[in-house]
Amino acid sequence: MPREFELVMPVPVPSRSGITHLYKSMHLADAFAIRLPAGASRDPDVLARFILSHQPSWIGWLMQVRDTIAACFGLKTARYLASLAHRVGIFRVYSTNRTEIVLGEDDKHLDFRISILCADEAEPEGSRQLVFSTVVHCHNRLGRAYIFVIAPFHRLVVKASLVRAARVGWPLATRPPAIQ
Repeated sequence: MPREFELVMPVPVPSRSGITHLYKSMHLADAFAIRLPAGASRDPDVLARFILSHQPSWIGWLMQVRDTIAACFGLKTARYLASLAHRVGIFRVYSTNRTEIVLGEDDKHLDFRISILCADEAEPEGSRQLVFSTVVHCHNRLGRAYIFVIAPFHRLVVKASLVRAARVGWPLATRPPAIQ
């Protein structure tokens, strides 16, 4: 694995996340953390949009392969999902607050949620931790087979997306307008 992947660390799904106890049974639950530099945005919506819009190009190719196969099973495709309202990329927005945005989708084979959680507290050097978590609940054998096949790709995509965002340069925090 590339050395840059050392910037991304596997961590438990944070207990303060809105997705931690969402499903009674989870067929996939993972989380990856990366440090945000001092001065980077703390807005989870801004960070989610940034991460998902700066993914490596090979992820687009992988999504095309996934869509071709998914369409054969009557599953929602990325093209269809991207055409819907209230989205960050292809993902529906379920909730947002000052530290976390929860994205995801429900389908006939599985439901999933993604959390982009930005630590409230800064480290001594001014950096903060961003945690990208995913939980999946499968409804049937198709869902379990699907998650078995895509889980390794999912983890690689999350790590590569976080590394790419760090390489491009995280968006800066916006400052409130000066008081006149």
